[in-house]
Formats: sequence, structure tokens, C-alpha cells
Amino acid sequence: MGGDFAPAYPVHAAVEALRNFRAISRLILVGDEEQIRRELSRHGTVPADRLRVFHTTQVVAMADSPVEAVRRKKDSSMCRAVDLVKEGAADAIVSAGNTGALLAASTIKLRTLAGVDRAALAVVMPKRDGIFVLMDAGASVDAKPDNLVDYAIMGEAYCRHLLRKPDPKIGVLSNGSERGKGSKLACEAYDLLKDTPVNFIGNIEGHDLFDGPADVVVCDGFVGNVLLKSIESMARMTFKMLKEELTANLVRLSGAMLTKGAFATIHKKVNADDHGGALLLGVNGIVIKAHGSSSVRALCSSLRVAVEAVDNQVNPHIIENLARLRNL
Repeated sequence: MGGDFAPAYPVHAAVEALRNFRAISRLILVGDEEQIRRELSRHGTVPADRLRVFHTTQVVAMADSPVEAVRRKKDSSMCRAVDLVKEGAADAIVSAGNTGALLAASTIKLRTLAGVDRAALAVVMPKRDGIFVLMDAGASVDAKPDNLVDYAIMGEAYCRHLLRKPDPKIGVLSNGSERGKGSKLACEAYDLLKDTPVNFIGNIEGHDLFDGPADVVVCDGFVGNVLLKSIESMARMTFKMLKEELTANLVRLSGAMLTKGAFATIHKKVNADDHGGALLLGVNGIVIKAHGSSSVRALCSSLRVAVEAVDNQVNPHIIENLARLRNL
């Protein structure tokens, strides 16, 4: 029931996921049953043995206080969905709803994995020769140096087992590439990470994010969230300005038609819809936070990522790697 286009887009995405991903044995739509059934009726025959509707009476609004929403709206679609994961009735949750409420519900109800102090949102970002993972993208704004070490370990497991990168390179986001540059948090995280078994390559500056060697870039949630939203805003503005200028007159429009293929290729590379939502790493369950304005395609991709995270046992790998780090 969460997101800008609920319940239409989430229901549509669920139907598409059931048709495209045979690995989903059952998909549970949590929310107001009457509205959900109405949307399902728009999409023809749906395999009844693989779809269940779990009725709830409340919805967490975007303006709701996260902690208050968890305390006072226990029968909300979001809280009940997290409960299903906690009880083992579901393996993963995908939500486009209130980010803070999802983080609060997941942390309070599921708890963190053994060895994890704070969870982190991992966002897949495009770069010139592929993709990289940015974390934390907003789960915790006041991280400590050892939290960034945990983020690096979790991000490494994500890259290795979901993105199939055999030896992920880890970097700390800072304002200089040299050791000793950056905030106290960045400097202390650097000193800790250089002695860990991950492939740590040092600091990553802003201008190296999208054309550099790092596969995982770690930072606190405040910096990560501001960076993420700034990138989204810049991308929207750039494409809008390009469209306006390239269609300003017939001469430019003619040139634009000749380069249409190139623009389509670039758009495909930077389109977030294919990467799915942000994976909340560090909680005892698979939680995917989709953007509030996610398209059907983006929500479907989020469901795919959830399946892959379960099938590739991301959380057991994180627990194993953190235990090995603690022993070292």
C-alpha cells in the first residue's frame, strides 16, 4: 500500500514477477484486500496457488513518524509484511513506502545480524564501465568508524554473491585520495579497513565515483543520502535540459534523431529501473526498499533482487565474513 502509485503499481509488478520469475513459489500482497482484488482483476488470470492476499486495516503514510508508525499502526501493510518475514512465513519484503518506517520496523522486529551494530541501505549505482554499490544511502546518519567496516564487509558480500564480482574493490568516500584526508570518521575508517581482509583500495573522491575502480563505496548515511538525492536531481535536470535543447528547432531535432540510438544506450545504462531497490543489509531478513515513485518495471526488478538475495544466501555470507573478521 506504500508508494506514489499504490496499490496499482505494486499489484501490477507482482503479477509480472509471478509470470517472469518461476523461482517465486508464492507472492504475498499485504494490504487492503478489496483494493488489491480490484487491481488484480485488471490483469487477467493470475496463478492462485502462487498468490496470496493478506488483509490489513491500516497504512503507513509518507508523513507518519517512523517509530510512531511502528508502535501505533501494528496492523499496517508494512508492519504485517515485516511480521511475515519475522515469523518465517515469507523470505523477503519489498516496499515502496515510508523509508524511515520500513527501517524502523525492520530493525525493531527483525533485529540485526550477529556481529552487525547498524544496518545500511545498499544502492546500486551506474558508472562508465559497469556498476558500483553505495552504502550507507540513508539508514544511519551518525555512523561510527567500525560501522563503516561492517558496511564494507556487507557490501563485499553483496558484490561477490549477487553482482558476481570475484574480488570487489572497497573504497571510503572522502574529499581527498591520500591517507589522512577527510573527516575524522573517514580517516578512522581508513585506518581500520587497511587491516581487514577485504580488497581495500583507499579513499574515493567524488570525481572518481563514476569513472573509478571502486566496486563498493562506504560512507555514513547522511553523506550517502545527500549524495544519492543530488545525483538523482542532477540526472533529471540533465535529461530535461537535453530534451528541451534538442527539440528547440528543426535543425537540432534532425541532429537529435541521428543520435537517438546513442541516447537510448546511455539511458539504458543509467536507468535505475533495472537495478531494483536498495537492499537493507545487516538485518535478519531480506528487506528491499524501492523508491516511492518506482515504476512497475522498477518494482519488478526489486522483486528479482529479493529472489537473488535469498537464493544466494547473502545474509549467511555476511555473518560468516564478520565472524572471520572478528577472529582476525
